[in-house]
Amino acid sequence: MLKRVLIAVVLALLAGGLALSWPRALPTKPPPAASSFAPAQVALGAQLAAAGNCAGCHTVEGGQAFGGGLGLDTGFGLVYSTNISPDPQTGIGNWSEAAFARAMREGVSRDGSQLLPAFPYTHFTKLTDVDTQALYAFFMTRPPVTAVSRVNTIPFPLNVRPLQLGWKLLFFDRGSYQNVASKSALWNRGAYLAEGIAHCAACHTPRNRLGAEQGDAAYAGAPFEGWLAPPLTAANPAPVAWTQQDLYDYLRTGESERHGAAAGAMASVVHSGLSKLPDADIQALATYFADLNGSAARAGTAADAQALALSMSDARRLVDKGQESEPGANLYLAACASCHYSPIAKQPGVQGSLSLSTAITSSDPSNFIQTVLNGVGGAGVPGPYMPSFAGALTDQDIALLGAYLRHTRSDQPPWTKLPAAIAARRPPTAATP
Repeated sequence: MLKRVLIAVVLALLAGGLALSWPRALPTKPPPAASSFAPAQVALGAQLAAAGNCAGCHTVEGGQAFGGGLGLDTGFGLVYSTNISPDPQTGIGNWSEAAFARAMREGVSRDGSQLLPAFPYTHFTKLTDVDTQALYAFFMTRPPVTAVSRVNTIPFPLNVRPLQLGWKLLFFDRGSYQNVASKSALWNRGAYLAEGIAHCAACHTPRNRLGAEQGDAAYAGAPFEGWLAPPLTAANPAPVAWTQQDLYDYLRTGESERHGAAAGAMASVVHSGLSKLPDADIQALATYFADLNGSAARAGTAADAQALALSMSDARRLVDKGQESEPGANLYLAACASCHYSPIAKQPGVQGSLSLSTAITSSDPSNFIQTVLNGVGGAGVPGPYMPSFAGALTDQDIALLGAYLRHTRSDQPPWTKLPAAIAARRPPTAATP
């Protein structure tokens, strides 16, 4: 009897604690007039929304901005982004600023339901009041979009919203960003942007079996939509370390002379998002990540590392003399050499030596495969352009090309199971030639 009483008391206490901590629905309110927000506040919100690439997740291809409906693959199923335009019926038009701030900082919707962590509130919680208010001002001054929400495909019981409370207890650290006293103001600004609104770790950090970022492996690299978001630490496989200048060039323009061009989702992050930020913020991000990867400590060896990487291009001389015999060599000459073949004396660049490319030196061939299949850049996208070869090269062709480049442009072991990896990433609409 005593045991039953104790169990009943414990259950009652747990139920009471849950009831007290359970988030309440916040009242609706009429959409605020756009004129009620200061232009400077809206402009700041626009910059922050760009830094967070909000449109990239909350706009379906061909749809109206911020109308939602884009399917995000979580590894457990698809989560469809919500309508964050100020439409009162299907968007957030009847949300108060307090409701918006709670969603950003606590992952709780206006009606009190738990938001799935596909929405990166684990990062947005770090934002200041000023920045959260500016984001609210920006979204409330966008054109309203009427859009019907789509049903997520997350299976039971992972789709049970109240269970997110348990997930949060395990993996969510609520609270705004705190400056690191031993670091400069520029470094702290970069950390605030990277860890907060830009949520860089959301793509570049591996996740555990419950979908939470592995805190002990921050920025260690992770698969993302068939690509590899590479490590942003010293573990990055680039033959030459990413310096602060390299990082600034890449984040500002989408290309680095020594490291290549942004492609895939990162191209959107740079050209549609970071391009809207002032130079000071890009410098801050570059400062933060250069410190994170320890490039300054490796500056003395950079010239030797670059020379060693370029020496891998000795294969060019073999091609010139007709001595090349690897099966992928002719494919390289036909499809790649016109852009990537350059005199040794020429400074390496995006269209220069592939021996400096992390797509070739990485242990994971995903980025090489995706770049060949999908190309780089295109209409309306500034920077380098490379066409898609999905319609011109078979999976076996790309495998031979990859094996050739891996052997002649790096000192790394061969990739394995390339044909299967290529077939898995070939776009459904791109038939094998």
